[in-house]
Amino acid sequence: MNALTEPWPLTDEQRAVVQLCRDFARNEIRPRGREVDEADTVTPVDIWRKAAKVGITDFMLPSELGGGGFTDVFTQCLVQEELCFGDPGIGNLVCSNGFFADPVLALGTPDQQRRWLTPLTGPDAPMTSLATTEPGAGSDAAAITTSARRVAGGYLLNGQKAWISNAGAARSYVVFAKTDPGLRARGVTAFLVPSDADGLSVGEPMRKMGQRAIVCREVFLADVFVPDEDRLGGEGEGFGGLMRTFDISRVVLGAAAVGAARAAYEYARDYARTRVQFGRPVVEHQAVAFRLADMACRIEVARLVVLRAARAVDAGEDVTALAAMAKLSASETAMFCTWAAVQTLGGWGYSREYPVEQWMRDAKLEEIEEGTSDIMRLVISRNLP
Repeated sequence: MNALTEPWPLTDEQRAVVQLCRDFARNEIRPRGREVDEADTVTPVDIWRKAAKVGITDFMLPSELGGGGFTDVFTQCLVQEELCFGDPGIGNLVCSNGFFADPVLALGTPDQQRRWLTPLTGPDAPMTSLATTEPGAGSDAAAITTSARRVAGGYLLNGQKAWISNAGAARSYVVFAKTDPGLRARGVTAFLVPSDADGLSVGEPMRKMGQRAIVCREVFLADVFVPDEDRLGGEGEGFGGLMRTFDISRVVLGAAAVGAARAAYEYARDYARTRVQFGRPVVEHQAVAFRLADMACRIEVARLVVLRAARAVDAGEDVTALAAMAKLSASETAMFCTWAAVQTLGGWGYSREYPVEQWMRDAKLEEIEEGTSDIMRLVISRNLP
């Protein structure tokens, strides 16, 4: 299987950024994957800095703001697949500023975009964070209880967020809160909050099954003042903006899952060609060969769905259902392929001496974050053609 099929022609610029990310994944990400996983709750800041120096952390930001200018979701998917082929957690980490930038680009004024996104470009780019999930509100984002109370000149934010990626390391947050507690989705508003704001604090790192390169913590907001100029969009517009950014992030995370699936497939394939049992390489045994065939088939299908969805986003189409299809098919493909890799390696697959057991743990997150597989099926069923 080629590292990248081209169901649509790529430009020279796209090929160049894909090659850059492929080389970075091979030379900088893959060799560090096990070390970062074993470190558990330590953000690999040195890898982030290396990625920033070569332009990976800001490639998705508009060129007029100092970014790489690859704002189309199709290119973002090409990049995400290559980076997550190196390691799913590290790959998602080095592109994580895109998740902060999406709502700022969707809801922010030109001045807000300049003030909050321009500092994310260049070799010294800081990390950022998106704060939506709460202890009692995961998939049901409209049920958040963090409040934003009107005061002179702005708002006071109070509440608790959970499972917030990059919390503690981030310089800036997009925080979703209720400006009208009596409403569900229509009461959600987005705010831009610096990490040093009075009243903002973070908890201890949360110990996770996988994707440990992205450290998650709780975020506590106690009378955090946000001036009017740092509200994103109008009151009550936050949920709509969040759903629009989900359409993008679900497609991009689908590409991340394809990268993880491809890593597992290629590792299992190469192992099966060299591991000898019963007098011949195990790839010559039909049970193993058929499993590899299933892996290869599902990866190609998942990639096509993801890239089809990316093209639809870039064309301005309504992609809510298609984005959910992309994430669902790709994330379940990643889970299947990482399981199949462990199965192909047998006892060695279960050992931490080989990376496939880690990738299986990493892949599970893709079936949960930005909407579980159950929620993806719900979204699709509500938007059937």
